[in-house]
Amino acid sequence: MYITITPQKLGKTYAQSSAGFVGYLEKENQGLEQENMEHFFNQYGDEISAEEVAREIDGNTAKLKKKEPKFYSITVSPSKYELRRLENSSEDLKRYTRELMKDYIKCFNREINGRPISVNDIKYYAKIEHQRTFKGTDRQVRENQPYATKILQLKHDIRKIERGEEIGNIERLKLKIGRLEQKAPHQQNGIRIVQGMQKAGNQSHIHIIVSRKDASNSFSLSPGSKYKASEVEMHGKKVGRGFDRDQFFERAEKTFDRTFGYQRNFAETYKARKDFIKNPKIYFASLMKLPTNEKTIAFKVMREAGIPIMPSIPVNQAQLTLKLFNKLRRGVDVAIKSSSIGI
Repeated sequence: MYITITPQKLGKTYAQSSAGFVGYLEKENQGLEQENMEHFFNQYGDEISAEEVAREIDGNTAKLKKKEPKFYSITVSPSKYELRRLENSSEDLKRYTRELMKDYIKCFNREINGRPISVNDIKYYAKIEHQRTFKGTDRQVRENQPYATKILQLKHDIRKIERGEEIGNIERLKLKIGRLEQKAPHQQNGIRIVQGMQKAGNQSHIHIIVSRKDASNSFSLSPGSKYKASEVEMHGKKVGRGFDRDQFFERAEKTFDRTFGYQRNFAETYKARKDFIKNPKIYFASLMKLPTNEKTIAFKVMREAGIPIMPSIPVNQAQLTLKLFNKLRRGVDVAIKSSSIGI
């Protein structure tokens, strides 16, 4: 489970309208019949139009400054193992989203008019998507890039020969291109992976747009707050503030596991990924204590996440040297960032 929470920006400034982002989320509906479209939904409603979403989010920004985010985007990406537990991808993910947003609100240390805030106090809209494309930052694209550069140069040389600007054997150059295409380390269905290519397999995920202001347009609820759950004294009165991100990520996993009867492996947990960054000794010590079958699955999950693993698995804690930790931590930067530890 990978979750990101981001304030929507337009260049270096915060977007003043959600219309652009809402429109972007409509891309998968283009060319589809009405019955095949994925519509926006919220805690109680389905089939909400994009126009209504933009209007409601944009109209809920009272007293927010231009330099403040008007809304946040939460992206929830279940792993392929988690997706296998779903019977009906769209309906199951909708059900999960509604439970997840109850977790989200519980992670704010806030009250409204002396009562704890509830899911009814937030204004959010969500949408299920089923496709993903490879980005330039993906490991597969980055590691294929040296081959892409050589292929591009060879194609450039072929065009020069065709225009009569240079002399050369076009067929020989085409053979070189073919060999480079096959040598590229990352392939999908026999084709070199490139930026913009659609990812194979089940890629279902959730996009959630949540207003910075509460549903009454009176109080600010920011998951981007630099404060963890704490209290501050204002006008002689103690007031709660902050959003507990760690708690939210952990609740999100537990809610998924409870809802779908999922048995989460150690390497899939938010706590394990966080320990990998901050306490690698604890991470590997915990890993080595797992039963053999769970340990095998854990290493498989790590490999698929792009975490580099030494050819020989360490057999005792003494072998887990600082040099190994540093190597692993350098190699996992991109994978860890995608798990959204922090905002």
